[in-house]
Amino acid sequence: MEGVSFARDGARFTRDFENLVAWLASKTDKTATCRLTRIDWRTIGRVIERVAGEHLGEQDRLSDLFEISIDEVAWRKGHRYLTLVGDHRRRCVVWGCEGKGQAAADEFFAELDPELPATPAQQDPPEPAEIQAEPADPQDPENQAAEPTEQEIGERAGQLRAVTMDMGEGYAKSVREHATQAVICIDNYHVVQLATKALDEVRREHWNELRGAGERDAAKQFKDARWSLLKNPTDLTDRQLDTLAALHAAGGKIPRAWAMKEMVRAIFAPGLTVDAVAELIDRLLARLARSRLKPFVRLGRTIRKHRDGILAARRLGLSNACAEALNNKAKLIVRRAYGFHSANAALALIHLTCGPLTLTLPHEQVFT
Repeated sequence: MEGVSFARDGARFTRDFENLVAWLASKTDKTATCRLTRIDWRTIGRVIERVAGEHLGEQDRLSDLFEISIDEVAWRKGHRYLTLVGDHRRRCVVWGCEGKGQAAADEFFAELDPELPATPAQQDPPEPAEIQAEPADPQDPENQAAEPTEQEIGERAGQLRAVTMDMGEGYAKSVREHATQAVICIDNYHVVQLATKALDEVRREHWNELRGAGERDAAKQFKDARWSLLKNPTDLTDRQLDTLAALHAAGGKIPRAWAMKEMVRAIFAPGLTVDAVAELIDRLLARLARSRLKPFVRLGRTIRKHRDGILAARRLGLSNACAEALNNKAKLIVRRAYGFHSANAALALIHLTCGPLTLTLPHEQVFT
């Protein structure tokens, strides 16, 4: 079979038609794309994979990476995730794969420096039985335990200065293994998110206590106060502000939990120096440890564990805001393209929409 210049390998359509299909899929929903092009949605998925594969092969996306973000996004139900790596400087997705955690990050570093040789542990041949029976001399240098050798760092992995991520251990473990010089930065969004979840846990516990005590009216009224507690004070409506004021007047653990959530938010206020943030974190940790609220005690332990990463993000001025924005865009793309049965097709569409690729329509091509 001989290749032709106007079609890709294995394609049943011309190159121009596939470029048009990929452009439509990145701009509109699947129903409009199918109706306009008159092809099946699964066929569109295969077209997107071919187009993205060709464009990705023409670019060196993984060069000149210095500050990156690693995060996961759900692409299907049943805990099916895609790991996306973004470049803070180019503000786009540069790499992705199916899965999450350390295995996905290890796959990224393996592709980042493919020339790095694998070093499997080699075992020496077994010794004869009479030699094994002799006691080993502890003074013999050959019998002394060998010093653990550090893993070789690839050239491009060695250029990484900072990696922003959430507080999951998998990504951090892979970064510490493959790019020891990179600073791990914990995004403030995830810290505040944990504080909000802790407040919501206290709120649900109090609601269940009211229901268990038979105070159904009070429980129903308190349930309606959920967003008065969880939303930022500047975003509350007049009615929600009145509800929040009534909760503070009633006293109890709910106002205390809300105040600690706001203390966490205050740490990341703009204009604070790193030293000021460090002092505020120390004060916060002391208060969380004495709060006698289990969700906030756990929150204090988590913040204490990731204190250095939180301060590093503040010192370097990095956050996962761009990564979270790209993740939200990726979720919208996957929802709009509902019907993909292949992670590669969904990932290819994310690369075409959020990556450094530029699709060219047939009439926009420049012929040389």
